[in-house]
Amino acid sequence: MVQQAEHSPREQTYLHSKGSMFNTWKPMWVVLLDDGIEFYKKKIDSSPKGMIPLKGSSINSPCQDFGKRMFVFKFTTAKQQDHFFQAAYLEERDAWVRDIKKAIQCIEGGQKFARKSTRKSIRLPETINLSALYLSMKDADKGIKELKLEKDKKVFNHCFTGSSVIDWLVSSNAIRNRKEGLMVASSLLNEGYLQPAGDTSKNAAEGLSDTPFLDLADAYYYFADSGFFYEGNSSDDDVVLKEEFRGTVVKQGCLLKQGHRRKNWKVRKFVLREDPAYLHYYDPAGGEDPLGAIHLRGCVVTAVEDTPDAKKHDVDTNLFEIITASEIHYFLQAATPVERTAWIKAIQVVSRTGK
Repeated sequence: MVQQAEHSPREQTYLHSKGSMFNTWKPMWVVLLDDGIEFYKKKIDSSPKGMIPLKGSSINSPCQDFGKRMFVFKFTTAKQQDHFFQAAYLEERDAWVRDIKKAIQCIEGGQKFARKSTRKSIRLPETINLSALYLSMKDADKGIKELKLEKDKKVFNHCFTGSSVIDWLVSSNAIRNRKEGLMVASSLLNEGYLQPAGDTSKNAAEGLSDTPFLDLADAYYYFADSGFFYEGNSSDDDVVLKEEFRGTVVKQGCLLKQGHRRKNWKVRKFVLREDPAYLHYYDPAGGEDPLGAIHLRGCVVTAVEDTPDAKKHDVDTNLFEIITASEIHYFLQAATPVERTAWIKAIQVVSRTGK
């Protein structure tokens, strides 16, 4: 099992860590500051379990000290203490290495590292619970409506505009004004609950605007675990791309899935794809469009003995849980122990290698 980590307002990742503080690989929420790396047991914790100073340290990547672990890099402190980190995929590891090197160089040059943790840079009102707010935003009746929107010869499915997010926050009394709504929406984006769709919102999320989230009608976003995909012309103007559905099918079959709101269990047909890494689920009775999707990049998947309300529905064997990068929990049941193991292994591979 791994724990989510964060090192910039626009990038969040999962990392394993191992070093002098931990003798074995452990999941930790990691925050890169301008003078050190902090470790938290959980993302919501207010106090770190420890800190590694950057001054006088060095970094080595790729690290081959662990033959069966991919995307590992080594961080060595000024006191020659080694700390090892494992990213979920190559680009993620390289981004961490690049930012840590930049922070070390800033210290050596007497400069201040520009990137700050969202934990430090965005101060949310104590009454705001992002996880609960996200579930309210996704409510089928009272939440934000997912639409099909067109821009720059592309069709974006299952998405919504930045201004509609702020409108919803204001109308639901979650915030006092649009300025505060922009701060909350930026936090939802930074924490991975919302994802940018299209160049306008992506450029803002990458720091090319005054705020990572845009209160605009032409800035598009989508829910992290939605069925989002886009269709658009390629450079040849005759090839239609469907971003989520172009991935190779790795595994498919029927599983029981627990609902988020009513907690009831229903049979769904699941299709596991890689590059990009999505687990789509469909009505087994038929229908080409998915009912939803689980984004698997950087997720955690483990076998579990029981779930909340499982026994009430006579569901108590062959269970497993998927925790996404945005900490959304999904409970599923396979038909047999062998099938459960096969699903877990397949999802673990896709979560590490898919985009």
